[in-house]
Amino acid sequence: MMYLNGKVSLAYERFGRGAPLVLIHGFPLDHSIWDEVTPLLSSTFDLILPDLRGFGESVSSAPAWTMRDLADDLAALLDHLGLESAFLAGHSMGGYVALAFAAAYPQRVRGLALVSSQTAADAPEKRAARHAQVRQIAEDGIGETVAGMTTKLTADTRVQKFVHDLMRKQKPAGYIGSLQAMAERADTMSVLEKNSFPVLLIHGGADGLIPLERAREIQAKVPRARMVELSGAGHMPMMESPREVAEALKSSWAG
Repeated sequence: MMYLNGKVSLAYERFGRGAPLVLIHGFPLDHSIWDEVTPLLSSTFDLILPDLRGFGESVSSAPAWTMRDLADDLAALLDHLGLESAFLAGHSMGGYVALAFAAAYPQRVRGLALVSSQTAADAPEKRAARHAQVRQIAEDGIGETVAGMTTKLTADTRVQKFVHDLMRKQKPAGYIGSLQAMAERADTMSVLEKNSFPVLLIHGGADGLIPLERAREIQAKVPRARMVELSGAGHMPMMESPREVAEALKSSWAG
């Protein structure tokens, strides 16, 4: 399905029954990363799976955007669907979007799950690396980024093939806009500290992109946060350990 909101044409899937749960994909992927989890959740949640602007079937005419812009896209989608509030589960960059949504619309968040994500902003060297990556993609395309990311996302060869092929399908404009948005995002720990909605942390012990320690740091500062560590999983637990991810979401929020 498609929803047109100004200069953004947002693609999304919706199915299932129960409390609304928005599953937000990471960079540079699309909603299909959740395909192995959604059948396990559809009898418990009303699932909403958007493609963030610039990825999948979503299209944006804007040359650049921020995390707040991506959060506003989700708010507009919820308005379109007639939903006042929802649970949010964001993977990696999708977690940054979920946190930006919670900062702007805390009253609309029933609960927030960070899957292989973090609240910390980029360190200066990481920010500089993202901007360098933007320049490289603008000049040479996405091939180098895809090749460099594939094995960092997961050690599972089946999942590696899936994410490699998926990343190859994405538009360079999506890479560039999202890299800039991630580079300029703020630290969002205070969003979790000052609000009272439930927080769930799902993280792989073998994550090669965002270390497990980032999730443990959140739990230390946000005592209400529930932590689910998946010892054998990398950065793609919804594909590497789908049953455990689904069970964590159901046991935290169902009913």
